Amino acid sequence: MANLINLEQVHKSFGIAPLLEDVSLGVHEGERIGVVGLNGGGKTTLLEVLTGLEEPDSGRVSRVGGLRMAVVTQRGVLPEGASVGSVVLAGLADEPGRDPLADHEVAEHEWAANPRIRTVLEGIGIAGLGLDTIVDNLSGGERRRVALAAALVRDLDLLVLDEPTNHLDVEGVQWLAAHLLARRSALVVVTHDRWFLDTIATRTWEVVGGKVETYEGGYGDWIFARAERARQSDASEARRRNLARKELAWLRRGPQARTSKPRYRVEAAEALIADVPAPRDSVSLAAFARKRLGRVVIELEDTTLATPDGRELVHELTWRLAPGERVGLVGVNGSGKTTLLRALAGEGNPVSGKRIQGQTVQIGWLRQELDDLPTDLRVLEAVQQVAQRIMLGDKEISAGQLAERLGFTPARQRTPVGDLSGGERRRLQLTRILMAEPNVLLLDEPTNDLDIDTLQQLEDLLDNWAGTLVVISHDRYLVERICDSTWALFGDGRLTNLPGGIEEYLKRRAALSVAPTRRTEQKSAAATDSAAYRAARKELTRLERAIAKFDERERKLHAALVDAATDPDRLITLGAELKQLIAEKEAAEERWLELADGV
Repeated sequence: MANLINLEQVHKSFGIAPLLEDVSLGVHEGERIGVVGLNGGGKTTLLEVLTGLEEPDSGRVSRVGGLRMAVVTQRGVLPEGASVGSVVLAGLADEPGRDPLADHEVAEHEWAANPRIRTVLEGIGIAGLGLDTIVDNLSGGERRRVALAAALVRDLDLLVLDEPTNHLDVEGVQWLAAHLLARRSALVVVTHDRWFLDTIATRTWEVVGGKVETYEGGYGDWIFARAERARQSDASEARRRNLARKELAWLRRGPQARTSKPRYRVEAAEALIADVPAPRDSVSLAAFARKRLGRVVIELEDTTLATPDGRELVHELTWRLAPGERVGLVGVNGSGKTTLLRALAGEGNPVSGKRIQGQTVQIGWLRQELDDLPTDLRVLEAVQQVAQRIMLGDKEISAGQLAERLGFTPARQRTPVGDLSGGERRRLQLTRILMAEPNVLLLDEPTNDLDIDTLQQLEDLLDNWAGTLVVISHDRYLVERICDSTWALFGDGRLTNLPGGIEEYLKRRAALSVAPTRRTEQKSAAATDSAAYRAARKELTRLERAIAKFDERERKLHAALVDAATDPDRLITLGAELKQLIAEKEAAEERWLELADGV
């Protein structure tokens, strides 16, 4: 395999402490590398030195000639006044063999003719923005997704991504993983999403103490290697060792979907976790929660929620949270997850219905915003402002001890809050919420800006936390680890329980894309005739099979169009075939809808 980028004895520092110290490594053709490490430990700096955005203080960085590379950082910087279409397609206009056209012409041409672009825009959830939308008016998350789309539509040798999953929902994360696996290009990605890391990475880099440790495989392999390394190290690593062993035990004992792809030695892993208990005792925690909370926690009765412009999100929902219940809430962006969480917290404005809260309920609410921190205090002062000491399970710990468990060293606890990074502010939010000793936790995307070590510490804390929990997250590992049930908003106004968890959610979403699902509450009068009803059901089944075949043919035609990009005659033929196929598919779907109304 050709070496695309090579670092030799690279040193880089900001201030006194070096972030990279004598780092030597390389990126090979077709390699997919996941980069992990503590926030502020040098992951982003490594990416910037690797790609040339930052020059090293010493050492050498060499890149193969003619390297086609795209870099997507967390900054989300886009040209002022540009349209979504011009940003996404700017890189394509510069590719060899293409004639530079006006932005609007390029956008219209590419959108109409290139299925790869349509697939990318739909996959990461920006197809609905419109290609003529000006990027200045987009939210931070939408800008990040536009920048990501601009990189994904290009044919590259190397793709470098910094936290690409932060603004994607569960479905978007799964699509992105599948897309990256299908590409031929090499990949270097900083991510804290453990499912994503385990799915896409063939190698893992851990940035720690100015060095870069390399491991074969993804998250599961890295956790095993780190646990084994810690087992052989000094006793000073005891806590980190125990956390790694606990995480490995959870991975090995979990559903088969999580353990079907281990590349580490299974026998060694089993020996390492033989004496590790289950993450939590759910029965005793639930019993303790009932004592703290009583019978009534939070109840929504016949509650209807809507957006400010009147779009209904939830219709006449009745939901009663039980003491000790741990709920994961999933759904596509815009389905109403945060609005529902606000209603549970008592800060929403429902269209109708009522909310009941138990007398002993104390809510801790982690918002996505970072605007509730006292920037005029130091970290330890901000934590002590809430409380000096708390009981966590059966142990009493101080404010400083809790802050340290969530990644603030004693030295860092003296840092002014205003000088903290985004990830550190997120950790401080969590620390302050836990110091308030709530018995109901509402967490809105708690994994944003948190590194994997902090996520493990948070999960370890929540393992021993007795109370009711509702969490919105696109992090599949977090939801599966800390939640006992999963509920979803599918955009139909209802809250749906998913006994099969995230996997069931993704299967249902996939099924919804195959054929529309409309059901009337009562069968139509025509269905009273049993013979006609059976005939209708038979035709429905036939149409469902036909629509599935149309979808498969459409996917194959899209792939063929991509392969025939340099053959105009072939493109015309395939385009006509695709147009005819789409017309037949739409006719079948319309007939399916007509029949579905009557059965």
